[in-house]
Amino acid sequence: MKKALISIEKLGKRYLLGEGGGFRTTMLRDKIAHSFSKIFKWNEIKRQNNLKEFWALREISFDVLEGQVVGVIGRNGAGKSTLLKLISQITEPSEGEIRLTGRVASLLEVGTGFHPELTGRENIFMNGSILGMKRNEIIRKFDEIVAFSEVGKFIDTPVKRYSSGMYVRLAFAVAAHLDPEILLVDEVLAVGDTKFQKKCLNKMDQVSSSGKTILFVSHNMGTIRKLCKECVWLDAGRIKMIGETGKVVNAYLSDGDDFGFQKVWGEEEAPTKNGIKLLSVRILDSEGCPTSSIKTSDAMFLETEFEVIAEEGYVFSGYHIFRRGVWLISAGDQQHIEDNGIRYKKGRYKTLCKIPSDLLNFGEYTVEAQICVNYVGVIRTGEILQFRVFNDHPTEWQGEIRPKLEWTVIKESVK
Repeated sequence: MKKALISIEKLGKRYLLGEGGGFRTTMLRDKIAHSFSKIFKWNEIKRQNNLKEFWALREISFDVLEGQVVGVIGRNGAGKSTLLKLISQITEPSEGEIRLTGRVASLLEVGTGFHPELTGRENIFMNGSILGMKRNEIIRKFDEIVAFSEVGKFIDTPVKRYSSGMYVRLAFAVAAHLDPEILLVDEVLAVGDTKFQKKCLNKMDQVSSSGKTILFVSHNMGTIRKLCKECVWLDAGRIKMIGETGKVVNAYLSDGDDFGFQKVWGEEEAPTKNGIKLLSVRILDSEGCPTSSIKTSDAMFLETEFEVIAEEGYVFSGYHIFRRGVWLISAGDQQHIEDNGIRYKKGRYKTLCKIPSDLLNFGEYTVEAQICVNYVGVIRTGEILQFRVFNDHPTEWQGEIRPKLEWTVIKESVK
């Protein structure tokens, strides 16, 4: 029977939210409060400093067995990175217990420990030491690290002269060649270009196949499905579901409360400008039902409902779609309205924008809606809608979009 190399019981991490709006760790304050517990009470300290408790994690309990690869998923702010920092002992828990058996290595923040004034060679030795590698181990793996990073020609150049891609490749190469019993990985496969991401994924696949115990955080559900047999879903600092990866990921992707697939304004609060009132914006599936999850092979719709409260005029609606902070798509109906001479009279209307199937790649997206009348008075919502696209094809394509293009094969006659 396999033993648990990571055992977590009722783990919690508390921060204090102060008047300035920032988080303050309770580590030092807890120690001070404990030292002077006979004089001060914890509640009195919080009252005097006007601090509020915020629990980034609470009541977290699970085991990771020897040789097991476990994924950790959840929205931003769910507590995923906090969990790995607690396990790697970067910060201390506020309650609960973590028991580790074996050497632990962490790939939590690629590049941590690099110094811009040092060469690539010098940084390999320094960063490797920080990550727990012995000097003889670094010497033995040096050539392999350099070959993996593809920066061999610049290995004796200060890294401040590296491009961002070169810097990331070298940093990952060092971290990827650790040899621990337990490996903690936090979204490191989201770095670099597409070719290097694939290389990193293959390396992670090798590590997982070698029997290492891995706890892996990622927003890429395709990678989670590929690498992990078990999965933990964190939501607002607590475990929402734990079990077989396929079941957990499917539940996560279909969770209607997870993303804001619609925004409806009341009559009094509806944004209004230049005789037009914005009533609602929604994400709809191919059947016209509100949803936050779309398959790559399904079409989807963006819907805007509005009211014209002034004189007849042209009304234009549009959307901006973003992914990972990149402005990916702009869409508007201005040309359609102008070409067809469509003028709106007073009343309520809905417009639908169809996003075809096999266009967006799997991942998370945000949407900004906008609307205006007679070319003036644009109402912008900001990135108010969010949705996920998940892959239902056997092949995972790289890139921000994955359009299904038409292909023609012509057989040339042999003369």
